[in-house]
Amino acid sequence: MKGCFLLTFSPEVVAEPVIHNLGMQFGLATNIRRADLSEEGGWIVIEIEGDEDDVNEGISWATSRGVRIEPADGIA
Repeated sequence: MKGCFLLTFSPEVVAEPVIHNLGMQFGLATNIRRADLSEEGGWIVIEIEGDEDDVNEGISWATSRGVRIEPADGIA
């Protein structure tokens, strides 16, 4: 499965290595297409590729950490 997602980060989560953990913990390939981050928060448009179950688990994990995730097809 390959999908494009908009990840929105609050100031509380922006310093966490969410993208790195998606790759390491869930075996997902990630490709940052656009981003605007600062210490105050921000957003990332990212392509995520991997087994559908792994993608869904990774998204659920990131959401549980406080990252808002929405489909972003057509944004990148």
